[in-house]
Amino acid sequence: MDDTAAFFAAYDAVLRRWPVEVESVDVPTPYGSTRVHIGGPEDGAPLVLLPGGGTSSTAWFANAGALAPVHRMYAVDLMGDIGRSVHDGAPLRGAADLMAWLDSLFDELKLDGAHLCGHSYGAWIALNYALHAPHRLGRLALLDPVGCFTGMSPRYLARALPMLLKPTAERVRAFHRWETGRDPEDPVWQAFLESTATARRSKVVAMRRPAQRDLAACTVPALVLLAEHSRAHDPRRAEAAARRLLPGASVVTLPGASHHSLPTERPAELNRLLTEFLA
Repeated sequence: MDDTAAFFAAYDAVLRRWPVEVESVDVPTPYGSTRVHIGGPEDGAPLVLLPGGGTSSTAWFANAGALAPVHRMYAVDLMGDIGRSVHDGAPLRGAADLMAWLDSLFDELKLDGAHLCGHSYGAWIALNYALHAPHRLGRLALLDPVGCFTGMSPRYLARALPMLLKPTAERVRAFHRWETGRDPEDPVWQAFLESTATARRSKVVAMRRPAQRDLAACTVPALVLLAEHSRAHDPRRAEAAARRLLPGASVVTLPGASHHSLPTERPAELNRLLTEFLA
């Protein structure tokens, strides 16, 4: 089995862990086809899920069971990042192209009024989309968002650099262990994370913080969930900045959580907060 096949085998193994049946579709956009896994009742409130960078749509396996009873879930492989989306169309030059990509995805899937939830890099995309097209969204949930309210930790970036420049399974495992303090609890998820060392990306857009005036004008009801032990940024500074910059948002810090443990490990409290907010 070559490296690409091994990655997709690990991807499929995680998807099989989902406790709900999903339909996997490839949605055409000007940037290429977007893989979306759809599950939950057809008449459920639509909920779009954007994963963290380098994890793919499969990362919601620990949350799908709690969200599916009342939501029609659309778990998306980010354009330009790893997964089964195929970036063979227009180039991704910056945030504006990601917004145009999501516009196209919302159009194709008829998702006006959907809730939007993102983790990490996916949270940054989600927040920018809420500023770009607030009329298309119901509610917005941001899980340990990076590049949104404060900058990323220089130490985190320095630790990530060797893995990004020359990824290996060992470096991926070591980076996760450094950030979370342990190996993943789920061996299938750990095998997937290690397989990402050989996964292909085309373009991960550099994150720039939204302007304060744009955040202040945000009209989408928002929930910001921060990880107490996140090493991606300073969670205390991020909490204070989110309260200051996003008026009206509910801001909560999850005790004991780390950046990379969201949303996959010990998800009970996260799922409770999400379902209550989105209800």
